[in-house]
Amino acid sequence: MDLGSIMTRKVVTVEMDDSIRLINGIFAHVKFHHLLVVDKGRLVGVISDRDVLKAMSPFVHTLAEQARDAATLERKAHQIMSRNLVTGSSDMSIVEGVGLMLENRVSCLPIVSREGAIEGVVTWKDMLNAFVETDDVLCNVCRMRLKTRKKYGSASDEDNRENPGEEQS
Repeated sequence: MDLGSIMTRKVVTVEMDDSIRLINGIFAHVKFHHLLVVDKGRLVGVISDRDVLKAMSPFVHTLAEQARDAATLERKAHQIMSRNLVTGSSDMSIVEGVGLMLENRVSCLPIVSREGAIEGVVTWKDMLNAFVETDDVLCNVCRMRLKTRKKYGSASDEDNRENPGEEQS
């Protein structure tokens, strides 16, 4: 199975100078969590709903809101987007896609053609749904995940140790 078979083809994009107000409005009315940012039709960034929440004042739309809080809604997409793009291709295997996402700690992969045209997007939820359908793929991903943990370690490994630096008995 490849990324092209599980990607969402209807992708919503925003422009570099679109405001957080507009972007927040989009997220308020849809059931997805990532927008692709384009400049002259070319993919230049990704914005998640978490990026928007971090950029907005927590006092927006409350009784305590002041002018400086409302002003956070006027910041632009290019000010909050992730610029270090990690992309995949439609012919990339799901296992390769998972590896890219884990290695780069991203929650979505924009899918682009060799020419750079946006073809779709794959999220970790799409990957999980595909794994539920295919036990063989799930086994490969589990093996890869274990290799990744051995290579990079895991936060849970540290949490499970009573005395770091001492061997457990």
